[in-house]
Amino acid sequence: MIPLDEIRRARERIGDDVMRTPLVPIGEAGRIWLKLECLQPIGCFKLRGALSAVRAASRAEIEAGVVTASAGNMGQGVAWAAREVGVPARVVVPAEAPRAKLDRIEALGAEVVSVTHEEWWQAMVDRGRTGVEGLFVHPVADEAVMAGNGTIGLELAEDAPEFDSVVIPWGGGGLTTGIASAVKALRPGVSVVTAEPETGAPLAAAFAAGEPRGIEFQPSWVDGAGGRALLPGMWEYARELVDEAVAVPLAEVEEALRLLASRAHVVAEGAGALALAAALRRGDRCVCIVSGGNIDLDVLARLLAGLDVGL
Repeated sequence: MIPLDEIRRARERIGDDVMRTPLVPIGEAGRIWLKLECLQPIGCFKLRGALSAVRAASRAEIEAGVVTASAGNMGQGVAWAAREVGVPARVVVPAEAPRAKLDRIEALGAEVVSVTHEEWWQAMVDRGRTGVEGLFVHPVADEAVMAGNGTIGLELAEDAPEFDSVVIPWGGGGLTTGIASAVKALRPGVSVVTAEPETGAPLAAAFAAGEPRGIEFQPSWVDGAGGRALLPGMWEYARELVDEAVAVPLAEVEEALRLLASRAHVVAEGAGALALAAALRRGDRCVCIVSGGNIDLDVLARLLAGLDVGL
């Protein structure tokens, strides 16, 4: 668990440079609420953790620049934070990362280092990549990043009506760890539920087995959540903070994305629609974290039309 005082210090570091995102209801009156992190300046929650981590570092630590490994969203956050403090940013990305996200990383002035999916994953495990210089800001397992993510939990505790559960997309686990740390401290009766695509759901598999297990992984258009395995150290956080881990079929994520567009007038990426897809299976009062809206327009168009998107 990230200490509540650390999350509050992260909020002070971030200040007013991130949006206090709105909560809006969807569907049955008062049962499901959406926390719209897709409205942040970079279209996702990652700016919270990136600003928290970069601002927590000393000038000497970031003199050579900052580095992260990202499928796109954390890359934008780190690029934004690096530009703000005037140092270079370098982002290690998997070759299949969405073009829309890569274009935004480059537009923010960062260098994109494209590698295979396996090499990208290894950069997160190794906390860096040989030949890519700078302070490595881990997109997940960095306490300052998770504390920044936890500011969402502070806002939920302060702004949300009574709710029974918070449903959070699980990618690497940094978003869940931050939010859950704040919510469990301030609203201890609330359950934390994670959502992963069933094509890559290592946390759901670990909960079913009682320990991390190998899974069959299939890449999909839900690129910001799920994965091949749990990152080192994240099972310990999950075991402490998560009450339920759900693997969601892609068809249900597609339907949730269409529902967000038609009923809430919200554009979400796959990870951003996951929480709603999981919440629609439930009967309690939920807050869903719509984590981001950075989706390739051609993929969005095909999904809205009910067409197959492939990979």
